[in-house]
Amino acid sequence: MSTILIAGGTGLVGKHLSQMLQAAGHTVLHLSRKQDLNAKFPAYAWDLDKKTIDQAAVDRADYIINLAGAGIADERWTDERKQLIISSRVDSTLLLKAAIERRPSPLKAFISASAVGFYGSRGDQLMTEDDATGKDSFLAESVAAWEQAVEKIAETGLRTVAIRVGVVLSTRGGALEKMLIPFRFFNATYFGNGQQWMSWVHIDDICRMFIEAIENERFSGVYNGVAPHPSRNQDLVRELKKAIGRPAVVLPAPEIVLRAAMGEMADVVFESTRVSSKKIEAAGFKFQFPDLLPALKDLLRRKV
Repeated sequence: MSTILIAGGTGLVGKHLSQMLQAAGHTVLHLSRKQDLNAKFPAYAWDLDKKTIDQAAVDRADYIINLAGAGIADERWTDERKQLIISSRVDSTLLLKAAIERRPSPLKAFISASAVGFYGSRGDQLMTEDDATGKDSFLAESVAAWEQAVEKIAETGLRTVAIRVGVVLSTRGGALEKMLIPFRFFNATYFGNGQQWMSWVHIDDICRMFIEAIENERFSGVYNGVAPHPSRNQDLVRELKKAIGRPAVVLPAPEIVLRAAMGEMADVVFESTRVSSKKIEAAGFKFQFPDLLPALKDLLRRKV
């Protein structure tokens, strides 16, 4: 079994991935602002502002997974917030690169999160890893900068994997948790006309992709971390209604209202990104939840 160091291990994906890795017999370490070596997942300190990192954590690891980054939808996108979204991802990657280069022995692989926001809003076009980044989109700009930093690690010759994560479905955070709230009041909401594509993925499957990137040495480069069948926003809400099995009035949230409330951050729910999973499937990854309705039913049943 291996020792895996995770940056961003307390986020939605990081928590679930840590548990899955530990259950499989791996030793899991975290990087955190506060050191706690007695935690369930021993936490070693790092500080992006001061550009410091506990070298012992990096030296212990066989693999490093970087999920770190300021939340895209946590706060309104001021100029300062947008800079933080980019710098938190770029600076964490470059800080890890410097620490990896100080190791006394080679790391086996570096695996980084990325995001399907790389493609920007592309309507009905099916995007593959060979497509260029989107234009006139802050999400695309930020992810492109992130991947450029990851590429600097790949240039050292270390096996490097970047997984462009889609909309992660979980009842414990992210988009689905928020979508479930109106159902408590027998309502359901889609955004605007609801025709924008959402490239979703079950939280188990996205975590399994990161594990596959560790265990399968053929994994290298960029992969889309999405299920095989993207859904339009309105269809996702209707499938969620079926999965819940209770009456609900399905209504639109007008785009003009959301943009007035959220500003540019509304791009998170209105950009249409239809993304292909063919490359990761061709590399040998097998989805447990390729279809939306069974995925939603499983998440609601298990409350994960």
